[in-house]
Amino acid sequence: MAAPLALAGCGSGEAVWAPEADVLRARYRHEGPPALTLFTVNNLGTGNGAHTALLINASQRVLFDPAGSYAHPSIPERNDVLFGMTPQVVASYVSYHSRASYVTVEQYLEVRAATAETALRLALAAGPTAQAYCTRATSRLLGQLPGFEASGRHGFPTKLMARFGTLPGVVTTEHNENDSDSLRDASRAVARQLEG
Repeated sequence: MAAPLALAGCGSGEAVWAPEADVLRARYRHEGPPALTLFTVNNLGTGNGAHTALLINASQRVLFDPAGSYAHPSIPERNDVLFGMTPQVVASYVSYHSRASYVTVEQYLEVRAATAETALRLALAAGPTAQAYCTRATSRLLGQLPGFEASGRHGFPTKLMARFGTLPGVVTTEHNENDSDSLRDASRAVARQLEG
């Protein structure tokens, strides 16, 4: 089980705390409406989910990426929350996880501003997540939001994805790339995207 998780992008879940100056410098406010976007990385061979993350567009746009392995020096992190989620950074995140054996499912849902702000607050307070607990952490956060109580607490990415997909207004997009399954190659590609 550890090999698919490593390939998909689940990390060690260690505590990380970027300096305040880096977080403030990276802060990004997206002009779109308040929204939550659930990302689910699925193994095309087995159909099993391998990773879960939540993009939160509130007063700033951040990614709650529990136990995630996506990283770049230009993207500050505080305990599974990645700051500065510009369109370019989000695209590199999706590309990092999407490859020959994995598809990244993006489920976008517009929400009330207060709901997005609550999600942001909960993500910032969540603390580091242990490896392989990305879906539990994400479903726990969602379950505390008004209107999401019925999403349930799940440990399996595909189950949370299915429940999230039943919410009215969800727009689903699948991302697949025919590149290398190597996480090292994916990390190099991220560096090229963000530095090129």
